[in-house]
Amino acid sequence: MKQLRRNLLLAAASLAFATAAHAKDPKELVIGTSSGPYSDQLKLGIKPILEKQGYKVRIVEFNDYVQPNYALAEGSLDANVFQHIVYLTKFATDNKLPLSALITVPTMPIGLYGGKQKTLAEVKNGATITMPNDPTNQARALVMLAKMGWIKLKPNADPLRASERDVLENPKKLKLVPLEAAQLPRSLADADYAFVNGNFALAAGMKLTSALAVEKISDSYINLVAIRTADKAKPWVKDLEAAYRSRAFLDATNKYLAGYEKTDYQLALEKTLKK
Repeated sequence: MKQLRRNLLLAAASLAFATAAHAKDPKELVIGTSSGPYSDQLKLGIKPILEKQGYKVRIVEFNDYVQPNYALAEGSLDANVFQHIVYLTKFATDNKLPLSALITVPTMPIGLYGGKQKTLAEVKNGATITMPNDPTNQARALVMLAKMGWIKLKPNADPLRASERDVLENPKKLKLVPLEAAQLPRSLADADYAFVNGNFALAAGMKLTSALAVEKISDSYINLVAIRTADKAKPWVKDLEAAYRSRAFLDATNKYLAGYEKTDYQLALEKTLKK
């Protein structure tokens, strides 16, 4: 069944790009991404840099997290930007796809936003806190609560897989309510606080900078650029990586991507520029 599903998805990806086959010109790049903030990141930050170097860049948006990797593997895309290393590694291993990470990118953190309560100091016993119900993002929310001192997790809890079963102490008797991630912005009307993923916050018209607290994103969850492993040494790959490392992209990040967590190389560049 897994092989059949894989073949069907490959066929779907091939059909979707049948009218725009993978360009043979090394100066033409097709980059896949999820619709929304990461597409905007490419359009506003990376595409202009590459076009100044003579590249023709086409950005293809996807509404799922499956097709972009298949499209990359079969050659309809040159690169994609939408996932973190945990997802890429598992997906590539499970489906035997020769894909590799190239470079990390500025990533939207999960934020804790105020609903009925507008400050962290107002937290009361029995406060209702909504959070994502998918395992990965729920773990991120629970780790944040533990770092804030609102709950305590079991000593052996895996920070990448923590669940409500790993809550050892809940002294404030917080009501933790898991919801579909897309519903979390709406929950603010009834909850005291809500954890909201950055993409859903922006889609709901919220500012990332309005969060009362944001996570320090684990290296495991920083989004990245993925490429075919066989392409690692190609000149366009080096130019793509250089675009992300550039001063121009740092400037675009500061201008357009307020609230995103910057990459280590951007923080290092900022530190150098301040000297």
